[in-house]
Amino acid sequence: MERIQKILAKAGIASRREAERMMIEGRVSVNGKTVGTLGFKADPSRDRIKVDGKRLAPFEPKVILLLNKPRGYLSTVKDPKGRPTIMDLLKNVKWRIYPVGRLDFDAEGLLLLTNDGDLAHRLSHPKFSIPKTYLVKVAGVPEEKKLIRLRRGVMLEDGEARAVSCGLIREREKNSWVRVVVTEG
Repeated sequence: MERIQKILAKAGIASRREAERMMIEGRVSVNGKTVGTLGFKADPSRDRIKVDGKRLAPFEPKVILLLNKPRGYLSTVKDPKGRPTIMDLLKNVKWRIYPVGRLDFDAEGLLLLTNDGDLAHRLSHPKFSIPKTYLVKVAGVPEEKKLIRLRRGVMLEDGEARAVSCGLIREREKNSWVRVVVTEG
């Protein structure tokens, strides 16, 4: 027996958080009864689990893809504003996959995608402190006091962010490269 949100994540239906939202919205049923309790457990091999009235398909193999995301794409499955998403680059992929973490629209770099909800959860949830390394191109040469501020923590729109480590790796007059390692988000 497993929690419903874990079953849905393993099946590639949604992340655990998204599955919880679907349950709260009454979109999930087990053996004909709507499930609204987040701790509810089921056996996917015996119970009839449905999402939006559709029976859960047999589990697909676990898939992990690495995408070298170019600039100009959102790291999301869909965008209500119609902007390009990474899924536009993966039209021939037959599995239902989701990005683990994100890169900004104007950022480029490696992005992991998977249908393995457990893996996505372990890699992206802050409680697991998985380090993520970014190479950031900055104008000019950053002052050491700014790098120290990054290590101590800075306030962003969505809360405080702190670099586990950061340092100058290539210094040029016009622009430099800084390595930033974070364990959040």
